[in-house]
Amino acid sequence: MTDRSTFPDPVYRDTVLAPLFEGVKTHYAGHMGEIDRAHLVMLVETGILSAEVGAKIAGALSEIEAETDPDALTYTGEFEDYFFYVESRLKAKLGADTGGALHTARSRNDIDHTLFKMALRTRADGMETLLLDLADALIGKARAEAATPIVAYTHGQPAQASTFGHYLSAVIEVLLGDITRLAQARASINLCPMGAAAITTSGFPIDRGRVSHLLGFAEPKRNAYGCIASVDYITGYYSALKLPFLHLGRVIQDMAFWSAFEVGQLYVPNALVQVSSIMPQKRNPVPVEHMRHLASVTVGRCETMLTTMHNTPFTDMNDSEGEVQSAGYGAFETGARVAALMAAFLPACSIRADRVAANADAACVTITELADTLVRAEGLSFRQAHHVASVTAKAVIAKGEPLGAGYDAFSAAFEAEAGRATTLDAAAFADAVSVETFIARRDRFGGPAEGALSEALDAYTADAADLRLTLEGDKARRDKAGAELAAAFLNLTEPR
Repeated sequence: MTDRSTFPDPVYRDTVLAPLFEGVKTHYAGHMGEIDRAHLVMLVETGILSAEVGAKIAGALSEIEAETDPDALTYTGEFEDYFFYVESRLKAKLGADTGGALHTARSRNDIDHTLFKMALRTRADGMETLLLDLADALIGKARAEAATPIVAYTHGQPAQASTFGHYLSAVIEVLLGDITRLAQARASINLCPMGAAAITTSGFPIDRGRVSHLLGFAEPKRNAYGCIASVDYITGYYSALKLPFLHLGRVIQDMAFWSAFEVGQLYVPNALVQVSSIMPQKRNPVPVEHMRHLASVTVGRCETMLTTMHNTPFTDMNDSEGEVQSAGYGAFETGARVAALMAAFLPACSIRADRVAANADAACVTITELADTLVRAEGLSFRQAHHVASVTAKAVIAKGEPLGAGYDAFSAAFEAEAGRATTLDAAAFADAVSVETFIARRDRFGGPAEGALSEALDAYTADAADLRLTLEGDKARRDKAGAELAAAFLNLTEPR
C-alpha cells in the first residue's frame, strides 16, 4: 500500500496545529527566545559549541528577533510549529549544519515545559500580588472596624455578637493560608526542566545549573524523567489556586445574606448597587453576584486542569501541553477580577448599627454572656446558668422585648432554678447582656475584644509582609538573571 498523503492533513492543521501556533504566538514566543539565548550561552561556555559558531548563531537569533513580529504570522502548515519555524530561519541564514547546532543537547520536551513554567510563574506572580493586595485591604478595613458590632450567624441563624473586624480577621487568616499554599506550590514552578532533553538528559557535558540560573529559576529540577512527565507543577499550582476562590466564595455568600433586606446589617454604597428597571425601590448589590459567579468559574477552571491530568500516562504527553496550558490561564483572568473587585467592595461597605442592634435584641445574641456571668457571679453550674438564660431569652422573645429589658423575666427564672433571689440588680443584668460587654469580655487569644484582635491583626500584617518579601525575592532573582543573560548573550556576539 502506497501512502501518498502529505503532512499536515488540512483538518488536523486547522483543528490542532493552527490553534497551537496561535497559542505560542500569544503566550510563549518571547520565552522561547530567552531559552534559545540561555541554551546557546551554556553550549559555548561548556565548549560544546565553539565561540565562532556561537557568535554566528547569536547574530542570527538577534536578526530573526528583529525581523519577526509573531502577531503578524499566520500558520500555513509549512512548518510543524513555531519551534521549527525559528529553526528554519536559522538554517536559512547559517546553513543546515550551523543553523541546526543550537538544538544540540535539548528537545522540544524540556523546552516546552520550561516555556510553560515561565508563562505560569509570571501569572502566579500577578495573582499572588493581587491576593496580597486584597489581604492588605482587608487588614486595613478590619483595623478600622475593630470595634464595630455585628451579629454573627451559625446555621443561618443569629448566634452571638462579634465585630466586623473580628469577622474580617477570620477571612484574612484563611486568605493568608491560601497565599502561603500558592507560594509553596510556586516552588515547584521554580525548578527548571532544561537539560532533561527528551527523557534522560544528554551525552554532552551540559551545565543544567547555568541554564536554570540564566532563566531565573531557583535551580534545575533533579529527575530528568520527572521534568517531562510529572507535570506536578500544574496539578500542584491549580490545586492551590482554586482554594482562595472557593473560600472567598463563602465570604461572598455572607455578603449577599448580610445585605438582604431582612437582615440588612451590611450597607453597600450607591456606587456598588444597581437599580431595577421596573421596581423603583430596589437597591441590588449586583457586584456580590458577579464576585460569586466569577469565583465559581475560577474554581471550575482550576478543576478543569486537574481533571485533564487525571488518568493520563506518566510520560511526556500533549494532554499537559499547548492548549491545555492556555486553558488554565483563564483561571487567572477571572480570579484577578474577583480579587480586584473584592478589594474595592468590602472596604467600601459599612455596618448598619441600627440593624445590628435590632437583630441582636430580637435574637438575644448576647445571652451566652448572661450564662457565663451567672457562673462567675452567682456560683451556678454552667448547665443551671444555661437553663436560666434560655428561659429568659424565650420570655423576652415571646413578648417582643429587647433582652436588656428582660430583668423581671430573668430574676423569676433565676429564683425558680436556684431557689433564691439573684444578687444582680437591673443595671448589672443590663450590663451583662449588652453587646459591648459581650465583646469586651472575650479578650482571649483569637477573640473579638480590642487586645486580642489587635494582636491578631499585627500578626497577619507581619505574615503578609513576609509573603510579599518572598514573592519580591523571586521577581528580583529573575530580573537579575535577565540582565545576566543579556550580558552573556551580548558577549557571544561581541567576544573579547
